[in-house]
Amino acid sequence: MPDPQILKLDDDFTLVKRFIDGEESAFNQLVVRHKEKVRNIIYITINHADFVDDIAQDVFVKVYRNLHHFRFESQFSTWIYRITINKCKDHLRKIKVRRMFIPLMDSFDKADQFKNETEESDTSKIVRDAISKLPKKLKIPLLLKDIEGFSYQEIAESVECEIGTVKSRIFRAREKLKFFLMPYKTEIFK
Repeated sequence: MPDPQILKLDDDFTLVKRFIDGEESAFNQLVVRHKEKVRNIIYITINHADFVDDIAQDVFVKVYRNLHHFRFESQFSTWIYRITINKCKDHLRKIKVRRMFIPLMDSFDKADQFKNETEESDTSKIVRDAISKLPKKLKIPLLLKDIEGFSYQEIAESVECEIGTVKSRIFRAREKLKFFLMPYKTEIFK
């Protein structure tokens, strides 16, 4: 029996080829197949549910417009997740620029964050908050590996760096998470 991963690759490649050949419904199938992983990556990367759908839409618009440029040299999923990560980086950059020009926005965000923390104190919230404290270069490889189950090779291709660098970043991210979660040890590890 063929490896399910190979079948998935063939399916993605077949759908891309069908779309390039003019079959619009093939794109819809690609969206259905990858929508939830794209949304998860966005949510975990930016840690704000209000923007997930808008960014996901931007991702799929970009994929739609550029699918004829897909070179079949890597997995389709690697290509779309690289686009997703770049859209998240663009979004975070825009927020950073806005904060430079509207200093009060930061204080409003902190007030909302405090309100949310008092309302929500479950384990997943604590872990999400700890992950959000990680620098992007550590957070993204960690999420792709531990949440999405990517291989080191897929992560290296998605974030455009060497496998050794990916492994190092994931190790450092896990160490930082242990440090961030240490005060909650008894609450999380019951």
